[in-house]
Amino acid sequence: MSVLTESPSAVSVFDNVLHRATAGEPARLTVHGPAGVTHVVDAAAWVRPALPGDQGLLDRCDGPTLDVGCGPGRLTRALTGPGRPALGVDVSAVAVRLARERGASALRRDVFSALPGHGRWRHLLLADGNIGIGGDPGRLLRRCRDLLARSGRVHAELAPPGTPSWSGRVRVSVPGGAPSEPFGWAMVAADDLAPLAAANALRVLTTWKEAGRWFASLERA
Repeated sequence: MSVLTESPSAVSVFDNVLHRATAGEPARLTVHGPAGVTHVVDAAAWVRPALPGDQGLLDRCDGPTLDVGCGPGRLTRALTGPGRPALGVDVSAVAVRLARERGASALRRDVFSALPGHGRWRHLLLADGNIGIGGDPGRLLRRCRDLLARSGRVHAELAPPGTPSWSGRVRVSVPGGAPSEPFGWAMVAADDLAPLAAANALRVLTTWKEAGRWFASLERA
């Protein structure tokens, strides 16, 4: 007789890989996407104090900033300083604890739940692929627009031009571990952003590439 085992939640898999990363252990995370597509992420990068390409994002945040999917708080902590209040939000309790330990302000919260400063944030970050949160980039961009002040801007990290954009159900796993329960995620290529933004009352203000990473700033249409 076979024994059925439950798949771990995605959050528990992320927590596991963060524990490995902070312990200095190999912290590879595999994303199992639609149609058999897989993508391997080195989660050790998330716990570093900075990554090449971060500076362009940081330089554009000259006021109160909400870092969505902040993880261990790399960008939130870098933004914290005189005149640049920043708050990170993440669904992972481990990520929020690590962010706080490095001196960042962070809350365990879903971006679609009630958040402080609604309608008053000057900047909002969707870094490290977080435009994929929830698996519906249009819905996420509308939510970000609602959270922003009237003159606010969204700064998003994107997949390189020519990369297929997609949305769907994915699973994540660590080496030797079972894949997680499926959850919604998406990928948006830089050259697919403009029509997506326009369909959600935003427009692309600028795009840039830094250290091999692609980014864009958006504002209200």
